[in-house]
Amino acid sequence: MTYLAGKLVLAIEAGAPNNGRGESTTAPVKKTRIRGREYPYVSAQAFRRWLRDTMTANGSVPSPTERVGKETQKAQKATTAADPIRYADDDLFGFLKATAKAEDASTTVRDTAFMVGTFLAVEPARATQDFGVMSRGIPMPVLHTHEFYTADLAAPFLLDIPRVGTFTLPDARGAGRANYLTEKAALEFAAAAQVGATTTTFRGHGAVRLPLPERRERVAILLDALAELAGGAKKALHYGDRLPALFALVPMAGGVNPLGFVIDGAEDGTGLQVRGDVLRRELDAWDGEWEAPVLVGWRPGFRETLRKQFEDDIAEEIRAGRVVIGHPRTVLLDLAGRIRSGEHDDWFDDRSR
Repeated sequence: MTYLAGKLVLAIEAGAPNNGRGESTTAPVKKTRIRGREYPYVSAQAFRRWLRDTMTANGSVPSPTERVGKETQKAQKATTAADPIRYADDDLFGFLKATAKAEDASTTVRDTAFMVGTFLAVEPARATQDFGVMSRGIPMPVLHTHEFYTADLAAPFLLDIPRVGTFTLPDARGAGRANYLTEKAALEFAAAAQVGATTTTFRGHGAVRLPLPERRERVAILLDALAELAGGAKKALHYGDRLPALFALVPMAGGVNPLGFVIDGAEDGTGLQVRGDVLRRELDAWDGEWEAPVLVGWRPGFRETLRKQFEDDIAEEIRAGRVVIGHPRTVLLDLAGRIRSGEHDDWFDDRSR
């Protein structure tokens, strides 16, 4: 298998995990309107930031960032070190490092290996405006307003495992540019890090690839971080646990995600639905393109009635070992451990068709 495809749910309770652009003293949450009704959301950028920060808290060294702004009289830019061989987050999350025309340096680009969608509420949810006053020790109180909401947010994600630790090289016509390093730069980086990168062919392009143990570790640290995810705005006033309340994950031969309609919002707007019959039909349709078991992480106490119905619907698949359900942290850490041990080394190469 080549990809890990999944769908993930965050349970937000009286929270404001991702704020929009404020006006005056008002801090709104991010939300969109669909058919005239409000749906709060958490941006993919925010979620990826939480994941990066959790990786760092777990011991991963982050790629240093550099900002070019008004103080240098240039257009505002921010970039990481753009060194995916030395820094796992540059490898997993991608980057764009563009340079000024006057500088003798090439633009460096890497597509993300870890893709994630917007975490959109599965049902309409109107944000509450909370009015506050700061009056401690000052004669003129300062008035302020912020928003919070309660909702289940869901988003798809996809991890392109063979791309992790693999960097394509541009050919004479520039093809391969979307994930490229110059061969000289890539091998220089590898030598400096003493990781022993080698050249290979990847999806029709020349490429530099890190050794398999390093690539295993990078996938594993991403799963470790997802298993202990923390983050979000307004922690002082609206602290909340950001560990996934629910997810489903399946290894796929191609970049298709069959779980989009398994976990989603009900058409009548009544909230989260997790449909075992839809999962069964998707697995049948993609027979031969996925690898058992489908991993489901479901936190105890979260939507217990829905969970019982889901387990009843797929009881046969559970008995046959085609679906495994457990605590999100346990399921993800177990998977990370199997990847580290080499049990899934075949996932790191594209399947021959």
